[in-house]
Amino acid sequence: MAGLWTGGLQGVVILATSAIATAPTVAPLMRQSQLPPTVALDTALWESRGERTRLLQAIDHSLRYLRTEKARRDYAAYTAAGQPGATLGPNLHQRVIRSLERFRHLVQTRRSAAELQAAVKREFVFYQSIGSDGQGRVDFTGYYAPTYRASLVPTAEYRYPLFRRPPDFEQWSEPHPTRLELEGADGQQWRNGPLRGLELVYLRDRLEAFLVHVQGSAELQLPDGRRFTVGYAGKTNHPYTSIGQELIRDGKIAREELTLPRLMAYFEANPAELDRYLPRNANFVFFEHTQGRPPTGSLSTPVTPERSIATDKSLMPPGALAVITTQIPLKAQGQWRQTPVSRFVLDQDTGSAIRGPGRVDIFMGTGDVAKARAGLINTPGQLYYLLLRQ
Repeated sequence: MAGLWTGGLQGVVILATSAIATAPTVAPLMRQSQLPPTVALDTALWESRGERTRLLQAIDHSLRYLRTEKARRDYAAYTAAGQPGATLGPNLHQRVIRSLERFRHLVQTRRSAAELQAAVKREFVFYQSIGSDGQGRVDFTGYYAPTYRASLVPTAEYRYPLFRRPPDFEQWSEPHPTRLELEGADGQQWRNGPLRGLELVYLRDRLEAFLVHVQGSAELQLPDGRRFTVGYAGKTNHPYTSIGQELIRDGKIAREELTLPRLMAYFEANPAELDRYLPRNANFVFFEHTQGRPPTGSLSTPVTPERSIATDKSLMPPGALAVITTQIPLKAQGQWRQTPVSRFVLDQDTGSAIRGPGRVDIFMGTGDVAKARAGLINTPGQLYYLLLRQ
């Protein structure tokens, strides 16, 4: 997850990185483009006032970040000579701010999706990501903030800890220990190494604990009914490995069948396989108690369900306004059905599994419904950034 820690989410577990794992930073990663004429921009905004409220909140979160000294430093690095942002023209940081301020006003004052679309097409330039194939194909996944049962003390039922960041972590020699070295193949050997004494909270299920590592944060329910939230506090320097892709590679699950529910069902039926596959993701994440704060992305601002996306922040403009065209699960006649959508979104997160111009993770929210929907997103589409005409 893409997703919800101050270094970004690591992406949902079901999709590997794009075909362009690391695009050359000297080459343009976006080209000026037009939306296909058949695309109707975000009609949902006028079907529900709540949709507009969420979009406006997401815009405000981006503006809050963009007005910070950190954003100025981020954009100075992003637009430096030879970096991706240099291809988008001068004064990009201020142009992104002006674009969001103007777009916010349009959302508040236009009376229909058609009016908003006409104004946006008239006043903004669309820059399309070149995608994983150089032709604009972007692979979309979904991420969420999970809710699991947990305990502050170990018991026979709660045996799999999440760990605090070691106080001497900056002095750890590199490369850092792998997941296998830190917790053992069975996830229980942490008592014999540097993690001992750093237990923050204990989960019942080892795969659930692993998925919190993937998602980057979680809302946990304690046995007495209290809510306990955790978020990212650091990670080791090993690259992320998708266990879903490992299962595909080994012929355990067909590529076209891979969803998060399918992956979880596989391990429920084959629990011994956890010892084999979880250590293949050498990356290890540390957590902190977040005191009930909402899920937060890599910009240190809250992420908004269906309005925040995670991209490769070495390539894409942080906090910027974008449009995604893809499919997401919407309920029809009591069933989740993949439905074509075009959505205004804000680029507010990143992740170890989100690499290249052809990968986007969509934040779907918190809890079981968000989990179900996120696990069903594994679809191609397009990504466009919107900037005011100069």
